[in-house]
Amino acid sequence: MSAANGSENAAAASGSPSDFLKNVVGHQVIVRLNSGVDYRGTLSCLDGYMNIALEQTEELVNGEVKNSS
Repeated sequence: MSAANGSENAAAASGSPSDFLKNVVGHQVIVRLNSGVDYRGTLSCLDGYMNIALEQTEELVNGEVKNSS
């Protein structure tokens, strides 16, 4: 997962992945699955197992929007 803006990259360098994710809650992110499908949306919450929930999400396949909510 990456933050849509690069300002949180410094936080990732000094903390754990969990700390990074907590800092980007409420921000636009892009999640890439192993299948290559991307999901772009606002990170609304996460849990201790790093399960995430996105709002206002778009599914991108080969760079093209296929679905949006």
